[in-house]
Amino acid sequence: MIRRTLFATVLLSATPLAATACSAQPAAAGKPFKETVVADFESPWAMTVLPEGALVTEKDGRMVFLMLGSGAKGSVVATMPVAGVPKIDSAGQGALMDVVLAPDYARNHLVYFSGSTVGEGGKGVALWRGKFVLSNRGPRLEGVEELFRARPFVEGNGHYSGRIAFSPDGKYLFFTNGERQKFTPAQDPKMTLGKVLRLTLDGKPAPGNPLAAKGFAPEIWSYGHRNLLGIAFDAQGNLWEQEMGPKGGDEVNLIKPGLNYGWPNASNGSHYDGRDIPDHKPGDGYEPPKVSWNPVISPGGLMIYSGAMFPQWKGDAFIGGLSSQSLVRVDLNGTNAAKGDQWGMGARIRDVEQGPDGAIWVLEDGGDSQGRLIKLTAK
Repeated sequence: MIRRTLFATVLLSATPLAATACSAQPAAAGKPFKETVVADFESPWAMTVLPEGALVTEKDGRMVFLMLGSGAKGSVVATMPVAGVPKIDSAGQGALMDVVLAPDYARNHLVYFSGSTVGEGGKGVALWRGKFVLSNRGPRLEGVEELFRARPFVEGNGHYSGRIAFSPDGKYLFFTNGERQKFTPAQDPKMTLGKVLRLTLDGKPAPGNPLAAKGFAPEIWSYGHRNLLGIAFDAQGNLWEQEMGPKGGDEVNLIKPGLNYGWPNASNGSHYDGRDIPDHKPGDGYEPPKVSWNPVISPGGLMIYSGAMFPQWKGDAFIGGLSSQSLVRVDLNGTNAAKGDQWGMGARIRDVEQGPDGAIWVLEDGGDSQGRLIKLTAK
């Protein structure tokens, strides 16, 4: 395992450290990829790749920088904690959550990230932005500012969501707000809970949002969502989202402006106590999912593949499976989607990311213990 006590010395001396912690494993039967364990973390939540390496968030509020070897794309030679992260409330499903580079990161080195925090009324998810700086003092975020927080803050420790995606033109930021296990806020036009939001890069309501003129909160892009744990654009500019259903009914949705996706009035699952929820059906006024699962996969993280290492999957969606302990592939074809492969990974998968060489990186959730970063490469 890579130990952080060595990392400051590595960065300060600029002396390469051999990635001896990496361990390659042969592809298991039925898996068309090789798995290489490259690092261990304490309950990681999300990651993003940047030119200097990669950033990983951890549930308890830490952000970690991965130094990648210049001669071997995707090889981790060291990791270090990132200074300057705001205080996070990590009770229950709370965490330091998503982390995404600004569209013009090469120019401004800005990083956007989210997490659960305490405020007036209870708890909620917030969105921050800071400048990533790497120097002999170590990696840090400077000038961190809070751009947005969900409305309202409520009691409880679940369904924060907090996923981030930028529009293909780089002008807008899409941010997911879970309904906080309160059900009805997803249909409340004045609350941002249970919604996909479209914001400016400064966290303000984006101009032209489709429901503002109808009295909705001006940030709202779509509504009727539950716990939205993945959001990403494909190469054609379609916005895809996945969310956890109740007892059954995990969903992949094609997000369109102004539409109502039904929660809690319609779902392909049932309440945990066995009470029925009406299924999505034509004419009910609710946009149905493109794909749903029952039994569930418990989706965590969403990535749309664009690399060359796995050309057969280019344009497809990859989802981490938590309770299903799997990596799930969804065939995307224009505005249509269908179930693809589901590979057992032997651990809860919290996030999926594309590496700099087209490899697929998966983060194990780890629960209350260590979760591994595993690199998947072609056989």
